[in-house]
Amino acid sequence: MLTFKIAFRNIFRQKRRTYLTILTMFGGFTLAAISFGWSDGTYNYVINMFTRNNLGHIQVHGAGYLDRPTLHNTINNHEEIGEQLQILPHTLTWSPRLYSSGLVSVGDKTSGVRIVGIDPVRENNATRFNKKIVRGRAFSSGNAAEVILGIGLAKILKAEVGDEAVIVSQGADGSIANDLYAIVGIAETGDDIVDRIMFYLPLQAAQELLVLEGRIHEMIVIVDDLDYVPRVTAGIRDMLKETDLVAAPWQEFARSFYRAMKADQKGTWIMLAIIIVIVAVGVLNTVLMTVLERTREYGVLRAVGTRPGQIFKLVLYEVATMAVISTIIGAILSAIINYLLSFHGIPMPIDYSYGGVEFSRMYTEINARSLIIPGITVVASAMLISVFPAVKAARIAPAKAMRTH
Repeated sequence: MLTFKIAFRNIFRQKRRTYLTILTMFGGFTLAAISFGWSDGTYNYVINMFTRNNLGHIQVHGAGYLDRPTLHNTINNHEEIGEQLQILPHTLTWSPRLYSSGLVSVGDKTSGVRIVGIDPVRENNATRFNKKIVRGRAFSSGNAAEVILGIGLAKILKAEVGDEAVIVSQGADGSIANDLYAIVGIAETGDDIVDRIMFYLPLQAAQELLVLEGRIHEMIVIVDDLDYVPRVTAGIRDMLKETDLVAAPWQEFARSFYRAMKADQKGTWIMLAIIIVIVAVGVLNTVLMTVLERTREYGVLRAVGTRPGQIFKLVLYEVATMAVISTIIGAILSAIINYLLSFHGIPMPIDYSYGGVEFSRMYTEINARSLIIPGITVVASAMLISVFPAVKAARIAPAKAMRTH
């Protein structure tokens, strides 16, 4: 305790240098905390928008469907499974989907499409599908002879709301599936590639067209928080272990997006490495100057019986005290900044699209990671870099040091 009191007193003997050192560590902590908060907040926002608006947080398929989608690999009792899904903790909602491909014609224009059968009510609850309709209206019922086109597909076909579209595909029984549908809406997901091929049908109408009565290919599950995706996935897998169905979280069925996100996040660690270097150089400069200026003082301490280990600890305590002060101030300031930016965000110079979602602002997030990692980094780098000056002070020869002026 006495050593700590002396160390605390010593750091204010050269106030200007101490304040500059604390400012260096404080600045490093704050920059790192905001960087992690910004990275986590932005990516969680991107992930939530990408999965909530398009793919879902978790998907349920027949075994092997993700690797090789086929018309016949279906889920036959999705309503029963959906009831079980709904009672799992942290599950908000679910929605069934049916997929196929075909050729659509409007007038003299023809294009290849991806047929997507959706439950209008459940899809609105799960992915807010009704919010994507930019012209026209939503489906009137689950079996209406109506279609909603992707906005890119509508441009290719030069189709407008009120036109009629003829679709040709293949039924599950091997027959030619074809029918005529009224175009009631145009939808925009934000992904140009997707919008060029999407042909949305009410689920029952799609099942009738493809001769898949009562069957679907996919169930998407929406959870109330991204942090609960692993837990809910485990619960669904446990529920489905006696069936030939499998559950996959978004990291698996959107693997390319996940890998791109993780690669981009590595930039945060590069930023952290730069901050470590800045903090280390600042601390090393201050501690070395302190040791050189107090050489005579350390010589006197050694002469009166102070052990080298005590001097070593004295130097480390001084650095630790400055690091703790910097961390506390930095934590308070960075928490306030991250809190404000989590609501107001940072406006981008230009809007951009990521994963088919349009963004104009980047948001931060307050979490333990954004405070713990910078705190450990600043304190650890400061303590590590101060070991050399501390050893130098501890090895000072008393006789020679006392002759220093």
